[in-house]
Amino acid sequence: MVLDVENITNICPECGGMIQLFEERGETVCRQCGLIIFERGLDLSHSGIRAYTKQEKDKKERTGCPISILMPDIGLSTIIERKKIKNPDLRRAAKWNTHMSWEKRNMLIAITELKRIGSNLNFPERVKKAAVRLYKEVFKRKLLRGRSINGMIAACSYFVCKEEKIPITLQEILNEASINSNIVKKCYKILVRELNLKSPHIDPVSLIPRYCADLKLSIEEEKGAIKVLQNFIKKSSICGKDPKGLCAGAIYLITKLKNRKLSQKEISLVIGVTEVTLRSRYKEILKNLKFNF
Repeated sequence: MVLDVENITNICPECGGMIQLFEERGETVCRQCGLIIFERGLDLSHSGIRAYTKQEKDKKERTGCPISILMPDIGLSTIIERKKIKNPDLRRAAKWNTHMSWEKRNMLIAITELKRIGSNLNFPERVKKAAVRLYKEVFKRKLLRGRSINGMIAACSYFVCKEEKIPITLQEILNEASINSNIVKKCYKILVRELNLKSPHIDPVSLIPRYCADLKLSIEEEKGAIKVLQNFIKKSSICGKDPKGLCAGAIYLITKLKNRKLSQKEISLVIGVTEVTLRSRYKEILKNLKFNF
């Protein structure tokens, strides 16, 4: 059989029959043997088309928003419009269909709180999705009984930020969370213990660029603070020490070496530590540098 080169795309490669495109299913099927040649095709007929008549509007209707884990039902729920239902029994059934189960209501509260915290602290999308997956695991293990939903989602967010090496501290999350700090800390301990997770540590070096930008320091001063802190971490143990305090001590040391007029009070207010902690870390870092020299 001789194939026409111009119509090669309209011929089935299996039997040589004519093929047909079904836009509703996104499939290209052979009319003769039923072979599915292409599937999951993109529907370009609904993109950017303006509707002026009822027929065009009905044709433009979509099945819903994209599937996302950041939605309580992942975007798979079906909403029935009661206005279009004339049968009273079906209308009553549609009314009951709008009632949310406890699981959906729980996820709605948690995801709403996560989006609020994430928008204020500029969480990346991957952090939000990972936090939701971790929270769903907590819900599946039934660890939320008697515990706060907002506290647990804040704890999940903090754990994911540490795991993804996002320079966001616990205090910043506590400032944005709509719950007591002690509750969040308890939820974090339960999260790590019950799920057998290894709690990662925040790298103090990753926090330096943020604080230097807030203090309006130069690039040279920022690089100097990073180098000083990296050298201190290599030579000394930072276990049990607040990363913010180490950043404050390194930045204060560099400002003194560069003759930058910046007081301890200004640095401590921006970074969120006390002046006592700043001076203690400053003395430790200075002692370590003198010992190396």
